Amino acid sequence: MKYLKIFSIISYSLIMLIGQMIAIPFIFWLGFTVFDFGNIDQLFAFLGLVGMILSFTKSKHPILISLISFTLMISAVASRLIHVSIEALNYSAFTIPFFIFIATQILFIFLNIKAKRKSNLFYKI
Repeated sequence: MKYLKIFSIISYSLIMLIGQMIAIPFIFWLGFTVFDFGNIDQLFAFLGLVGMILSFTKSKHPILISLISFTLMISAVASRLIHVSIEALNYSAFTIPFFIFIATQILFIFLNIKAKRKSNLFYKI
């Protein structure tokens, strides 16, 4: 499951955003925007970075942490989807890493739920 989480974060970081001249990875957009003071996207960039950091923390409640992390990271992508038309994001350098991120995060959450159920069954026996 550790590798699944790493793969998910890498795919999230490599979502490409097309600019006026070149495409940049999403992780760079997060890093630059978090220091762009006075911009509403700064909040979403901060939430995306917090979600990435939160996904690597250990907790007694890994399912809750995974859900919060996923929500925070997806909020940064959602803010970009709101500000840019969907047609501008219809290219494979955006869609493939984005859907890989979504799929691996959902799979990671379901594997956490399955592991939690298995450990609860073990303690009940």
